[in-house]
Amino acid sequence: MKSDGHHTWTEEEIAQYEAFYPIGTKARLALALGLYTAQRRGDVVRMGRQHIRDGVISVRQEKTGEPLAIPVHPELQAALDATSVGHLTLLVTKSGKSYGANDFSEQFRSWCDAAGLPKACTFHGLRKAALTRLADAGCTVHEIAAISGHKTLKEIAHYTKAADQARLARGAMARMVAERIGTETVKPEPPELSKPLSQLKKKSAG
Repeated sequence: MKSDGHHTWTEEEIAQYEAFYPIGTKARLALALGLYTAQRRGDVVRMGRQHIRDGVISVRQEKTGEPLAIPVHPELQAALDATSVGHLTLLVTKSGKSYGANDFSEQFRSWCDAAGLPKACTFHGLRKAALTRLADAGCTVHEIAAISGHKTLKEIAHYTKAADQARLARGAMARMVAERIGTETVKPEPPELSKPLSQLKKKSAG
């Protein structure tokens, strides 16, 4: 399946960003919203406290119109609890206004630049990283779509396919290693013919 062209953030890049921006900063909250809701920037910048109830954040996707109810991940909850947010939207400018999609992209780019991340790291790439994590966790395409809001399962099938391949490969290699170790640790029984031979030697010596 063809990629949409956006770079998927690696775990190392995510860790680098998180190391630079601690919990409680607006930059860290932005990353957490992208990584733990798997939503597009246009939906993230419209999220507010009023959309969160009983540990679930409600989203109506701007692109598809799809209503979603997404459980709040503990990492996202920690970022929300530690960050001062706006009244209507969680992410606001220095003047307290809501971000437009393009303005937010520029701000996020500056955060990434300050953290020393490559230009390939965009906010949309966090959505792809979230889908990759879900697939690596063993989620089905239907489970992933329930969070991402994808209309067509084929759009996310390559994430689960890659995860399944990696998981199967790890299992196969672990089996081979275990088999090899088992073979080396089991000492072979002495041949049956050696027993009577040793007994004959003892009799001769007597």
